[in-house]
Formats: sequence, structure tokens, C-alpha cells
Amino acid sequence: MGNDAVAASRHPNPGDGGGMTPKDLAAGGTLDALIRQVAGGDRVALRHLYERESPRLYGLALRIVRRPDAAADAVQDAFVQIWRNAASFSPTMGSGGGWMASIVRYRALDMARRLGRETLVDTIPDGVDDGPGPLELLETARDAVRLRRCLERLDDKGRSAITLAFVNGLSHAQVAEHLATPLGTVKSWIRRGLASLKECLAP
Repeated sequence: MGNDAVAASRHPNPGDGGGMTPKDLAAGGTLDALIRQVAGGDRVALRHLYERESPRLYGLALRIVRRPDAAADAVQDAFVQIWRNAASFSPTMGSGGGWMASIVRYRALDMARRLGRETLVDTIPDGVDDGPGPLELLETARDAVRLRRCLERLDDKGRSAITLAFVNGLSHAQVAEHLATPLGTVKSWIRRGLASLKECLAP
């Protein structure tokens, strides 16, 4: 169903407004609301999200894979994951833009590895909100070695939870199931780990 929903988002029905006006889409504060609608299974919201964010996310993917076709595939894969895991997004852990960029970045890096080439990411994604949260700082870290060192400072539980959630794209519930740990405990690990990463990665 995820692939069908994303395909539909790329070929919208002009008569289907989904309650979102052009003015709504232009407003800077609607992105988190759109993600919440997607989490509720709203395909029209997914289409709006795709129309609004795919150009920026495509640019990010292209900077990583350096191939237009591969970048388009990475964005497509990312939107399938966004459709499936939108419920795992929480504004308290960073902006919607940063969350989506982290998913695209992971998909693009994975695709670059599958293409058998090394890729250096040396640019910061566009459109990051003012006052970056921990996810933005995680996403925009230019030095992979620095990021790895910051992750290594976390305890094993926090590092595993954050890796599963923000690299592998699992929902909090899926992380809890994978680690055989109560959901509330996993959320606490992630919250503390992100706070530590934010401090470590801050300029």
C-alpha cells in the first residue's frame, strides 16, 4: 500500500483538495501538521507533503548519490518509509523537515553503497528550521567521523535505540519490540541520547 500511496502522490487528482488550500501549503507552519495527517493514513496529505518537500529532498539526495535517477529512487523509497512511519515523528525531537531529511539521507547513502561507490556529503540540507533540534544537528553534521565519535559516547542502549529509529527508520514501537524493552523506556533512551548528541554536535 505504501508504494501505491506514494505513486498516487506523484500523480495527484486536481479535484481532490483534502481540506488544504494553496494558502495552507504556502504557510511555513503546516509541515508538522501534514506529517500528522499522513500518520492518520491521509493520502491527500501525503501528496501535499510530496509536492512541498520533494524538490528540496531530491536536491539533498542528488548531492549524495550524484546521479539523477538514483536520487529520484532514493526520494521515492524515502516517501514510502515516511508514509509507513509518519506516526513515529514527534515535534519534540526536531522539525518535520529535519526528520524527513534524515530518512532521505539514509536512503541515498544506502543507494550509494549499493552502487558501489564512496560518497562524501559536504553540504548542509536546505530549509532547516531556525533553532535546530537534535535531529537537524545529527543530519547536518559535516564530518562523519565526528558524528561517529559522538554516537560512541552514548551508552549501548541509547546508541542502539537512536540508530534503529533514525538510521534504520523504525518507529518507536518497532524499536521497543526489536530491543524487547517497554516503549516508555525506549522513548527515554532516545530523548536522553538526542540531548547528548545535540550537545556533542553543537558548533
